[in-house]
Amino acid sequence: MSTPAKGYAAKSAESDLALWQFERRTPRADDVAIEILYCGVCHSDLHFARDDWGMATYPVVPGHEIVGRVTAVGSEVTQYSEGDLVGVGCMVDACRQCSACNEGLENYCAQGFVMTYGSPDLHDGTLTQGGYSDSVVVSERFVVRMPEGIDLKSAAPLLCAGITTYSPLKHYGVKPGHRVGVIGMGGLGHMGVKLAKALGAEVTLFTRSQSKKAEAQRQGADHVVISTDEQQMADVTETFDFMLDTVPVQHDINPYLNALKPDGTHILVGLLEPIDPAIMGANLVFRRRVLAGSLIGGMPETQEVLDFCADNGITCDVEMIDIANINEAWERMKQGDVRYRFVIDMASIKETAAA
Repeated sequence: MSTPAKGYAAKSAESDLALWQFERRTPRADDVAIEILYCGVCHSDLHFARDDWGMATYPVVPGHEIVGRVTAVGSEVTQYSEGDLVGVGCMVDACRQCSACNEGLENYCAQGFVMTYGSPDLHDGTLTQGGYSDSVVVSERFVVRMPEGIDLKSAAPLLCAGITTYSPLKHYGVKPGHRVGVIGMGGLGHMGVKLAKALGAEVTLFTRSQSKKAEAQRQGADHVVISTDEQQMADVTETFDFMLDTVPVQHDINPYLNALKPDGTHILVGLLEPIDPAIMGANLVFRRRVLAGSLIGGMPETQEVLDFCADNGITCDVEMIDIANINEAWERMKQGDVRYRFVIDMASIKETAAA
């Protein structure tokens, strides 16, 4: 028997989010039922609900940065018990059979992973619904444990912004002595600065805004380059081992490629659109540079980033909101008026539902 749930859903691409009552499935044998305590607000939530990517089905409850408490487990669950503090990120299932899944890289599943919201469930075909709600039911394979002592509110965005920036830094081998440039100072960028610094790198933030210099240094950046200043860009020619590019809109990559050393790697984690302006092939060929991309991380690595952040005292900078203020928060997010992630206190949904 399914369980009643409450969430905030978009009913169309144009509508505000509004309270919606729906059903969560009864836990299957390998499922974990979770009472949601906190949910981060990601720009992807807005893009999906507004159908900017042409893949939305309505109604849709967004939210893929979920922290909660286990309330029930299926008969085959071995890793979690009632009362455990856990997290759910951007995916809730995958084929579990391809080579990527077998290597713990479910994010690169050959069949495509099942998103936390807006994807058909592989077993019953119902659409997944996300974390702007009071509960969720997820297979234990796609649940992570909250490390002891971690701040639960600021841990929520680690399940998206944290893993999105940690995974490429680890995959490409960032270590002490490397020079890393982080492009952009939003939710992803500020986590990139913190994580690269904790891995021992010398970190430089690239930003178009002089006003962000002091903030970047507060986040741990060793240096700041104003990317619109031609002289500052010229001064860092062939300086960096890696560029972590968090900018989600089209931008000229060529100046940043010029800032890489020979054999340097430019990693895209924000841009999903065509690269425009075009890349000059010479910027790659004549210095054996690599242009790469990275998408979130697999489940083992998602647990790893939580443990790494707990061990190193790394948190995401968050602003707490009530669910009733989510539409205002989305408007502010569109304007870049958040430092650096909104997180919903989901206890507020009980008050909203009772009103």
